[in-house]
Amino acid sequence: MSEEFNMTMRKFLKQVGVTSQKAIEDAMRDAGGDRTAGQSFDVRAVVTIPELGLEHVVEGKISGAE
Repeated sequence: MSEEFNMTMRKFLKQVGVTSQKAIEDAMRDAGGDRTAGQSFDVRAVVTIPELGLEHVVEGKISGAE
């Protein structure tokens, strides 16, 4: 792949990671520490490129701070 492709993909993935982490932290904080402490939450991320027919799903769990 080209250098331009690599750079734009890395920029996009960095943006996804940073903005997603902030959104998750904000949601956990807004829910209240007592409500989330010690609990496990299902998380799902979907990346799509409609023009290429891509739908990539990543699922996992995030644990609330105790």
